[in-house]
Amino acid sequence: MADLFIFDKILLLGSRSPRRHELLRQMGIPFRPVDISFDETALGPTADPLKLARAKNYAYKPDLAPDEILLTADTLVILDNQVLGKPRDTRQAVQMLEQLAGRQHRVVTAVCMRSAQDEHCFSDTAKVYFAPLHREEICHYVQNYMPLDKAGAYGIQDWIGLVGIRAVEGSFYTVMGLPTHLVWQHWLALNGMELTGE
Repeated sequence: MADLFIFDKILLLGSRSPRRHELLRQMGIPFRPVDISFDETALGPTADPLKLARAKNYAYKPDLAPDEILLTADTLVILDNQVLGKPRDTRQAVQMLEQLAGRQHRVVTAVCMRSAQDEHCFSDTAKVYFAPLHREEICHYVQNYMPLDKAGAYGIQDWIGLVGIRAVEGSFYTVMGLPTHLVWQHWLALNGMELTGE
């Protein structure tokens, strides 16, 4: 069976997140990880994730080749207008999860995709509803899964998501760190592909 999606371009992924790597692999988008030196605290702890994603993108120094598209992203967890970033240590991770337990919060993931000729920046928001959590459950998760590299101190795909998240309004993958439905649309557009039909 012929492959309907043959792309002329390759995606440069400016993210160390294993979740984003895995999602792109599942989507069938050819990509290559690249290192970007960028201080995420430079714009302040409450910076707009779209501004952060774009700043990361332009922190990549090499010129983009005609067949390259650079993707950078940023995810924020927002509880009552308070931004919960990545925890400094396990103690702060426990505190964040205690704040989130039994409550609803927002997750915003912003993405910037840039070619040598064009730029597409966009974001998506989902609402996450945590069930009440016992301290023993929170400590078990933090000690065994070490979520220090995750905004809000949790990964929805982890054990805590299986036992503690009762509902999501919006894209599950936005909460994971990549709004895949929007990435796909913009990836096609940047490849000059327009799908037809209903």
